[in-house]
Amino acid sequence: MTDFQKILDVLKGEEVEFILIGGLVATVYGASRMTRDVDILYQRSEENYVKLAKGLAPYHPYLRGAPPGLPFTWDASTIRLGLNFTLELSIGELDLLGEVAGLGSYDQVLPEATTKNIYGHNLPMLSLSQLIRAKQAAGRTKDHETLSELHNLQKKLHGQ
Repeated sequence: MTDFQKILDVLKGEEVEFILIGGLVATVYGASRMTRDVDILYQRSEENYVKLAKGLAPYHPYLRGAPPGLPFTWDASTIRLGLNFTLELSIGELDLLGEVAGLGSYDQVLPEATTKNIYGHNLPMLSLSQLIRAKQAAGRTKDHETLSELHNLQKKLHGQ
């Protein structure tokens, strides 16, 4: 089971530059679908790679779904050379995305992102309209199932 608060505490404690995306954001807006992981869009910079590597290392990051024993080194170089990582940590599941389909990179997403207090942290997260665009672009079955609920939440938010 994922310890959402602990993962966010770790990221904020290391001052990682990230935007919260995915199912947890949908829950914050009132969606009923449960999520089992934390999804973030991270800033792709050398300083941030180091912060991510250092902050997550004590929780033994490993590629989710990879066969046991597959050689995997978690460090700034690995993050720099990759883009998206679906990780299993000793404290739960974390997806790191360098880009979000339909939205782009951290620098492209940040201007429209909003900030909410989650587990005692003021966190940047996707706006509801960004979340809808990202879910539409992802095109997965679970995203299509969530979209009608997100559209209804958007209507309520705008008083329609």
